[in-house]
Amino acid sequence: MDKEILNQQSQHWEKNFSNKPEMFGLEPSYPAQKALEIFKKNNINYIVELGAGLGRDTIFFAKNALKVHVLDYSASAIKIIKEKAKENNLEDLITTEIFDIRKKLPFGDQKFQGCYSHMLYCMALTNSDLKKLNDEICRVLKNKGINIYTVRNTIDADYKKGKHKGEDLYEMDGFIIHFFSNEKIKNLLNGFLNLSIENFDEGSFPRKLSLVVNQKK
Repeated sequence: MDKEILNQQSQHWEKNFSNKPEMFGLEPSYPAQKALEIFKKNNINYIVELGAGLGRDTIFFAKNALKVHVLDYSASAIKIIKEKAKENNLEDLITTEIFDIRKKLPFGDQKFQGCYSHMLYCMALTNSDLKKLNDEICRVLKNKGINIYTVRNTIDADYKKGKHKGEDLYEMDGFIIHFFSNEKIKNLLNGFLNLSIENFDEGSFPRKLSLVVNQKK
């Protein structure tokens, strides 16, 4: 896929975050609630959140005593998360950084106990981008660290709708979405052991998603 098309996605998200500061609502997502249970059960209290958007899950994690380092490529999103952290007196628990996750993650090896991302993997990322990202997550996680992520799956009614952008990428309303089969999820296990894949619905449409829990070997 043309890298310029992928780069334009950041501008599209930037515009949407600026115009719709609560586009995903205020309540924590279902996967964030499940992730908190898993992190607590495994004594994980320091995580990196990739593609945090407007921070509804970030704030939820911090309110539940998790220390969160946030990466997102939208300056508007990071600004909003910083404001929410200040409003909720959570600045000691939330660190933010504007960053393009297609690059090498800006951390040393084995820095975090856990990683969380909600619908980041199904953004405008090629299969090659996803493999590199997964390898980088593995690198920055401690041994037995847990990576929890969600993706739109191939059961979703939008799959194969819109303009095909190569691989399993389709563009609708200006957004490019990467759809995942269980096979694709299982092909992203380099350095990890899959603990579970749970299908769930989100939104009024609804979107059909998979919640993936992997543990570093």
